[in-house]
Formats: sequence, C-alpha cells, structure tokens
Amino acid sequence: MATADDTDTTPTRWDERARTQLAHALRSRVAGDDAAAKAAVIWGAEGERWFTPEDPIWRVHADAAMFPGGIRALLLQSLHPLAMAGVAGHSGFKGDPWGRLQRTSEFLATTTFGTIEHAEVLIERVRSIHERVRGKAEDGRPYAASDPHLLRWVHITEVDSFLTAFQRYASEPLTDTEADLYVEQTAVVARRLGVIDPPLTTAELAAMIEDYRPELQSTAASREAARFLLLHPPLPLAAKPGYAALAAGAVALLPRWARRPLRLPWLPFTEMLLARPLGDAATATVRWAMTDPADVRTVATESRAG
Repeated sequence: MATADDTDTTPTRWDERARTQLAHALRSRVAGDDAAAKAAVIWGAEGERWFTPEDPIWRVHADAAMFPGGIRALLLQSLHPLAMAGVAGHSGFKGDPWGRLQRTSEFLATTTFGTIEHAEVLIERVRSIHERVRGKAEDGRPYAASDPHLLRWVHITEVDSFLTAFQRYASEPLTDTEADLYVEQTAVVARRLGVIDPPLTTAELAAMIEDYRPELQSTAASREAARFLLLHPPLPLAAKPGYAALAAGAVALLPRWARRPLRLPWLPFTEMLLARPLGDAATATVRWAMTDPADVRTVATESRAG
C-alpha cells in the first residue's frame, strides 16, 4: 500500500522527469547534441563578462520568449532581398536548418552569458565567415554578409523581435527604461560584429526599421522561407504541435505591414483569441522546461552566485 509520502512525491518526481526530458530535447535541438558541453563552457567558465543576471539583455536572452522571437526575426529578415539571398545561398537554412539555429544560439549565448574572452574569439570567427559570404541576388545586385547596412538590418530585426516577444510573453516585462537599456546593451556586440551606428533606444530602433521599409520586397525566396518556417519545419510528428503554437505566437507579433509580402493574413480577432494564447501556453511550457534544476545553466549560475 502506498504511504502518504509516496502519494505526495510521485507526481513531483514525474513532473521533474518530464521537465528534464523536455529540457534535454529542446537543448539538443537548439544547441546540438553537445549542448551540455557548450553550456558548461559558456556558463561555467571563470572570467569577466560584459553582462550580469541583473541586466536586461541577460533577462531577455535567457527567457523562453526567445523562441517565438527568433521565428519572428527570421520572417522579418527574409523581406530584405539581399539579406535573403545570402541566407538562401550560403546558410543552408533548408538543407541544415537546425545547424544554422545551433550556430545562432551558440553566438547569442556566448556573447550574452559567456566570458569576454570567449565572446571576442567567436565574434572574430563570425566576422571571418561573413567576409567569405558574397554573391548576387536574383535581380543581379551584389551582396556581402559583411556589408554594414545588411548587418544592421539583421541586428535590428533580431533586437526588435526578441524585445517584442519578451514584452508580450515574459512573466515580468521590462520597464521603458529597461527596454532602452536592452537596446543599448545589444549594441556592444553589434559594433564588434561590424554594425555601424546601431540603435541605442527603442525609439531609434523603431525609426531604423521604418527607414529600411522601402528596401523590403515580397520575393519568391521570402515566401518560400515563410512557408518552410511556418508549415514545413523538419520536426518529428510529436514535436510539430508545440512548434506550431510557438510559430502562431510569432506570427501574431509581426507588424501588419510585414504580413502581405509574406502572404500571411491579418486576422486580429483570431490572433487575439487563439494565436496569442497559443503563444503564451507554448512559451510558458518551454520556460518551465528551461528551469530544470539539473540543467547545466542553472547549476553553473548558482555555483557562481554561491
């Protein structure tokens, strides 16, 4: 016969086991099979860091809202034909989408949470890769990944998307002052990566995105990228409902002007009643998994704090 203690602790053990399994699956998909080893270096290495757990950039980039925010950023980035040409021609976003995601995840984690030494090494590595990524878009215009103008477009769409998602889906959104500081802190890495005059406030961020709008276009490549991201992600069947909820939450955060070029409908009532609640639920589930006490990030952070 089960004792009272057994009855009380069994659900907790099941919850912890489910959370650990989900956390492992997420980390393997987003950071690769060697996610634990990478995380141990990023979070556990001793050394000076650009940011602390109290900084807005740390809070935003450590939150599960990065998942819908990342999808939103990719959708926005695809609207610039030169940026999309570079992605289609060199990143392998369809042939190896998870590899691209893992490289992006490692860069964000290292430059936000890692030591300055590790961050600067990785930034130099990415800059050297950018120097080799060049070609011509479908309309014949040349592009280069090292072009400061294109680098700034990629930067501001990421910053805007991560901040927008955090403000919508995080349990404690940033204040206006903290949001400005978040934008300013992202400029630390952006400048080192080659971005000239990155925005330093949310007002500057919004103005810069508006300035790029005349350059944006609906292209076959951008529409194909949207279909791939939203309808045909390379995921096992069991993972697709959760991803679909995150994707719905991402689309619900897109500005109205970005919908038509990507052939995405504007359905405000449906999004209010369905898409955003789905995004809330999916993000909350990911956040629950990411707070696994056995996760290397949690262990390393608590160890340093102690």
